[in-house]
Amino acid sequence: MTDATTQIQDTISASDVVLFMKGTKEMPQCGFSSRVAGVLNYMGVQFSDVNVLADDAIRQGIKDFSDWPTIPQLYVKGEFVGGCDIITEMTLSGELDTLLEENGVGFDKDAANKIREANG
Repeated sequence: MTDATTQIQDTISASDVVLFMKGTKEMPQCGFSSRVAGVLNYMGVQFSDVNVLADDAIRQGIKDFSDWPTIPQLYVKGEFVGGCDIITEMTLSGELDTLLEENGVGFDKDAANKIREANG
């Protein structure tokens, strides 16, 4: 295991929900990262953010780790969930609610429903 792989594994093990993104949840630096962080923030999900722009080893390492070519990447309870398109689809279908509920991750159900209503 490389140092980056160990660091990634430790990060996703330490938090229930982790978003590897460009920028931070307060200051996203790309539209896709902003969208996923925005959904999680709006739904009141407590999550750790990892700014891949701050560390090239992590930026490449997370792509190798998940075998997924793009950022952002969302992990719930150590499992890779997906990137922006997948998270958007899961939010709109209600699958993200189910995933969070099954993993004991707290979120605002009303906020999730508002997102669906606004995009329905």
